[in-house]
Amino acid sequence: MAINNPNQNPDRFRDSIGTVQEDGKRNWMYPKKVDGKFYKWRTYLSWVLLAILFAGPFIQVGGRPYLLFNIFERKFIIFGAAFWPQDTHLLIFLLLIFFVFIILFTAVFGRVFCGWACPQTLFMEMVFRKIEYWIEGDANQQRKLNAMPWNSEKMRKKGFKMSIFVLISLLISHTVMAYLIGIDQVVEIVSKPPGENLSGFIGLMAFTGIFLFVFSWFREQACIVVCPYGRLQGVLLDANSINVTYDHVRGEPRGMIRKNKIEEEPKGDCVDCSLCVQVCPTGIDIRNGVQMECVNCTACIDACDEVMLKVDRPTGLIRYASDNSVLQGTQKLLTPRVKLYSFLLLVLVGAFVALIATRDDLAATVTRFRGMTYQARDTGEISNLYEVTFINKTFDKQEVKLETENPAYRVEVVGDQNWLLEEQAKFEGRFFLVKDAGDISTTQEKVTLLLTQNGKVIEKIKTSFMGPVAQ
Repeated sequence: MAINNPNQNPDRFRDSIGTVQEDGKRNWMYPKKVDGKFYKWRTYLSWVLLAILFAGPFIQVGGRPYLLFNIFERKFIIFGAAFWPQDTHLLIFLLLIFFVFIILFTAVFGRVFCGWACPQTLFMEMVFRKIEYWIEGDANQQRKLNAMPWNSEKMRKKGFKMSIFVLISLLISHTVMAYLIGIDQVVEIVSKPPGENLSGFIGLMAFTGIFLFVFSWFREQACIVVCPYGRLQGVLLDANSINVTYDHVRGEPRGMIRKNKIEEEPKGDCVDCSLCVQVCPTGIDIRNGVQMECVNCTACIDACDEVMLKVDRPTGLIRYASDNSVLQGTQKLLTPRVKLYSFLLLVLVGAFVALIATRDDLAATVTRFRGMTYQARDTGEISNLYEVTFINKTFDKQEVKLETENPAYRVEVVGDQNWLLEEQAKFEGRFFLVKDAGDISTTQEKVTLLLTQNGKVIEKIKTSFMGPVAQ
């Protein structure tokens, strides 16, 4: 990459990040307010995505949530399909599909997700930052406000801003909790005194505090320090990946353009106004090339296009492009790596669809009762006590029953003889396997149990039966 000073190390910018000063202290970012076509498109898209995000917990199909990520009960509903711990292999496949898609998408389009659809960017740039511009003004006005002593103006603006930030953080925390435990549970928590559901109240307050901290103070550090996605760019991107890119071939050597004056040396289109740096929310200079801190927010594109129009130069000096397209003028998307990722993604999707199609609606786990072997009865029979856990993955009530494949055994259910499973519910029960002592030939025999659903055998479960060997 060409730079102004030929004696300067071209990779010197990689020795530090824009949000940290030389003494190690935080360099607070004051990105200049930007306007342009990309910013407008991102704003419109943010309205749609935020509407979907906040409406998600309220969307129900047949009286059940369309999306639920209940990590506490280990129950997930994704697009109306329920997943339980017994479906861990399906969730693993789903995560693999997601990761491979992210890898493929990044290899082709870079970090466009970060700038356009990431919740962190959506809330920070399209909600909290806009409120800050509205109350405190643009970058220079914010600097002056923070530098001034605490007077009535500063307290009024800061207090008003933080009040709105708290309210929005509360709204976000309630939405997140609704995705985790369901909207009905959240309504129950907020409609009762905190003491009646202390854990839920503490959870809501904790989430509120986290979101307030992230969006009022931590900000871009979440993308630079916490999120691993930026660091993965080094292995996910190549010279054909499309990113927010500075056209150094056209822009260098950079310098001010003076009207009605013949330049001694030819200059590129970059007028070195530094507006692309001033509008960057992570404080980088996009002219240094692809960097970990860049989230592809397109603010530098809008700022640069505005300048190019003023100096009567073509727009697109900073644009979505790959390194190869800048150097060679052509863009290649279907590289061997992209084809490989696409093939792997299709294989994973096909396997996931096959697993979903063959998934059982009911699952049962049978375990021997802890700490017990067998019981000898006065009737000359031997019994073993078991625990059974049923998972009803359907949205209908199901009547289930356990029978034995071998007629020498019989099942005695502890308690209610009829096992009726509620929809989307887990049921735990106990039962005895009983056999005549005279028919026992080994101390441990293999037994096959038949799980029947509404009278139809749907699964065979293997277990063991212990007893004394008949003399």
